[in-house]
Amino acid sequence: MAVLYVVSGLILTAVVLLTVFISRLFGILRHGSEHKPGQKGSVSVLVVAGSGGHTTEIIHLMGSLSQSYNPRHYVIADTDKMSEEKIRTFEAEREKSGLPSQFTILRIPRSREVRQSWSSSVLSSLSALMSSVPLVFRLQPDMVLCNGPGTCVPLCAAGLLLGILGLKRVLIVYVESICRVETLSLSGKILYYFSDYFFVQWAPLKDKYPKAIYLGRLV
Repeated sequence: MAVLYVVSGLILTAVVLLTVFISRLFGILRHGSEHKPGQKGSVSVLVVAGSGGHTTEIIHLMGSLSQSYNPRHYVIADTDKMSEEKIRTFEAEREKSGLPSQFTILRIPRSREVRQSWSSSVLSSLSALMSSVPLVFRLQPDMVLCNGPGTCVPLCAAGLLLGILGLKRVLIVYVESICRVETLSLSGKILYYFSDYFFVQWAPLKDKYPKAIYLGRLV
């Protein structure tokens, strides 16, 4: 088991370094962006919902955004049984309050289930990536918003690929979960290197990761 963890860690490190290299090579990796969401009309946003607490947090974040973020494309894992109902309830409340409620809910394979072995998660992550690329290329969102579920990594990679190919520049915004006080999640450790904006909700994480933006509790 220890050997498996080491091998998985080396593979993950290689993927991160390769992504950073390609991003720098094509001028995609940025410590910010001149793009101001909403400045030129509506912003199409792809929202990655995890399950349980991740979905609750991302819905809270969506509730704080202006009506400029429209349409909203929610992506959830195909094994997620609860998030769709929460999203539909949230959107119904928006509609009742007179706000635009143009949204879709889409599903892709989950990158890694809870307690799934690292060896089998390699195949499931590739499956998620194969589904994410055509989905993101079809939707061509202005922004990808996520907060930690493993499903967000292949979706963000697909958004990055859009920019690398010169098809569209996609803003990647990552908000680390409120439960992460001193260490980043695995998704956070990966997306820290190529997200446009990386938010943390606890000061200790800002001290460890200088690129992170600390604004206190966001959800």
